[in-house]
Amino acid sequence: MERGAGFPWRLRSRSVSGHLYPMAFTVRSILSPVDFGTGSDHALDTALDLAQALGATVQVLHVYQIPVYGFPDGAFLAGPEIATRLSEAAQKGLDGVVQRIAARGIKVVGHLRQGNPADEICAVAKDLGADLIVLGTHGRKGLAHALMGSVAERVVRTSSVPVLTIRTPHD
Repeated sequence: MERGAGFPWRLRSRSVSGHLYPMAFTVRSILSPVDFGTGSDHALDTALDLAQALGATVQVLHVYQIPVYGFPDGAFLAGPEIATRLSEAAQKGLDGVVQRIAARGIKVVGHLRQGNPADEICAVAKDLGADLIVLGTHGRKGLAHALMGSVAERVVRTSSVPVLTIRTPHD
């Protein structure tokens, strides 16, 4: 993609009668969820390129989960000390990402949430009025996909905001 190449994008929408009508799609705010892995870094790079070309703000989101372990007799939930340590570590990682982006001169805001990643991504996108979500996907198939699930797939299926998925490059 050539930077500054006549954005906002022009898309075409098909009407019920089969006629095509032009529709403007303006991107001012891009939500880019990160998990601090290579896949989300690759997707974040794409979001940054888009933001730079469009003059958009990048909303970087990290969602962490408090571990819960199930046993036949009940469940174990991490205590307040562990939850605080997880939150502090997540905030430190997010702050590092935001500082790295800000050094490039791109408008960026960091957001930290606790909960289910797919649910939180969709909720934050709606709350912030994001125009686009850019997130990475591992491209797992078969048993790995069935066992691990896919945050990206759930976001694509449930988001009210357009989603651009970026597949993690494999060596």
